[in-house]
Amino acid sequence: MSDADPVDDLGTPVPIARPVGRVVSLVPSLTEAIALSCPGMLVAATEWCTHPRELTVERVRGTKNPNVRRIVELAPDLVICNQEENRRIDVDRLRNAGITVWVTRIRTVDEAFESMIRLFTVALGVDRPNWLAEAESVWAAPPPEPARNAVIPIWRNPWMVVGRDTFTGDLARRLGLRLVHADLPDRYPKVSPTDLISGVDLAVLPDEPYVFTETDGPDAFPHIPVALVSGRHLTWYGPSLLTARADLTTQLAEAHPI
Repeated sequence: MSDADPVDDLGTPVPIARPVGRVVSLVPSLTEAIALSCPGMLVAATEWCTHPRELTVERVRGTKNPNVRRIVELAPDLVICNQEENRRIDVDRLRNAGITVWVTRIRTVDEAFESMIRLFTVALGVDRPNWLAEAESVWAAPPPEPARNAVIPIWRNPWMVVGRDTFTGDLARRLGLRLVHADLPDRYPKVSPTDLISGVDLAVLPDEPYVFTETDGPDAFPHIPVALVSGRHLTWYGPSLLTARADLTTQLAEAHPI
């Protein structure tokens, strides 16, 4: 490690050997971004890395339980992690095994763009992909007014919802939503069935991490309009941001009691 080493989103110096040719991604959003922008660079990803659909790299278990031993055997030039999606203990285990790890931190849409620009240009050492600039332009428009009081559950039994200081919360704000639980101290607070619907004009139910469907979720929101949406559009940062705003805007406008 030298004074010239770049630092990741957490400010940790990362001694990257150039050129970067073998990458393991433990972040589904960034797996898609790298696979589309740097074909052939990825050698492994998690089982949750479902996009692009045609991705055929080796799978090294999940985001919270990666196969550290196998990743070390693959001898990647760089492993990509995220502060929220991956565990610090796994990052430490990889680094202690001599593997170079770049950790991202993303809690707003602007941070997503800034982090991905640094991922490509600093960590991977390639040009910023064209889709990234296009996505920035898509999300530059101001949010519609007036804001709608909304809830975005991410789990059931117990109910957990999107709260403060989250990428999804900021994305929702840009869609014209005011999350009614954003004033709670936790980023993903647990709430009672009563608090879940208190003051809510719209329920936005994604299909991940909990798979909400027409028969599982809307029943908790009697007489409240419900939008069943793609979790990838609502929670992923990457190429999905190109179409997420238009698709989600349409789905929110069509929300109705189920």
